[in-house]
Amino acid sequence: MPLSPGQWQKALAADHLQPVYLLAGEQLLVIEAADALRAHARKLGYSEREVLDVGQHFDWNDLARSAAGMSLFATRRLIDLRLPTGRPGTEGAKAINAFCADPPPDVTLLITAMEWSNKHDGAWSKKLDASGTMVVFNSPRPDQWGAWISARLGSRGLSATPDAVALLAERVEGNLLAAAQEVDKLAVLHGQGRVDAAEMENLVADSARYDVFKLTDAAFVGDGARALRILAGLRSEGDELLALMGWLINQLQLALRLANAHDLGAQIRAEHLWQAREQLFRQALRRAPREHWLQCLARASRVDRMVKGRETGNPWQEAERLIAAIAEPRASKALA
Repeated sequence: MPLSPGQWQKALAADHLQPVYLLAGEQLLVIEAADALRAHARKLGYSEREVLDVGQHFDWNDLARSAAGMSLFATRRLIDLRLPTGRPGTEGAKAINAFCADPPPDVTLLITAMEWSNKHDGAWSKKLDASGTMVVFNSPRPDQWGAWISARLGSRGLSATPDAVALLAERVEGNLLAAAQEVDKLAVLHGQGRVDAAEMENLVADSARYDVFKLTDAAFVGDGARALRILAGLRSEGDELLALMGWLINQLQLALRLANAHDLGAQIRAEHLWQAREQLFRQALRRAPREHWLQCLARASRVDRMVKGRETGNPWQEAERLIAAIAEPRASKALA
């Protein structure tokens, strides 16, 4: 049976690693769990690490070759296999099963998947669970948010009154990454101790403000309602559409470069994307083909010309249509 997140914390205290791990589910929680495992592996002498990014053209024979390869320094090795969709396909399932059936000594395979549901579970994941460790990290349910935020605050030496916790939960709108960032900010600005509602209101006020980075993240992750709400907030706060369009065009150009790449993993590394940003763009690219991002970029350039007075039209209205199409490609008729 897969471990619960609580059992996972105890498993990290072991004096040895399992042959294989599958960490799947909520992006932030998977990233942090994988970071913790890598750190534990280093303490146990795993001084070599190889990253394998599973993309459209990934050769699953690379996993067998990596597993069979000799260490340059006769040390323990960690193979970091990134499987964003959580779906290895037929060839991938065979390759993972082969590794689980005969894991090499002093080699551990870490598989991370940022998408997971009951539909992802299959024979390969069951065999993996029997051979090693599998953990599925789910987002907190609405009734669990208060407890999650309180625990997160506690991990940073902070506590908060119930109304302060409720205020923070409302501000981050169910976004785990935003909540984690706010807690880290509180740890810096407040230091250790208890935070009441008035202090929370004051300390998170700046980050609760709508900004262009939250807008693009919401759009590319597919949360159209939130993206449009942020856009409306930017407009009501008097933000300049020109600056917003500059960043949006930059991100669409990045999406197009990734969509054009023959080797997506290599292009992602060339762009120096953090893993959280990488998963955001991988999700976006799975929702729409290259042509869609080209079309979005063309429309963004047109909105930019409207803002600069070089073309007639309502730039804010066109920006709304563009954001809707980025978030939901099936709504791309709005670009017409």
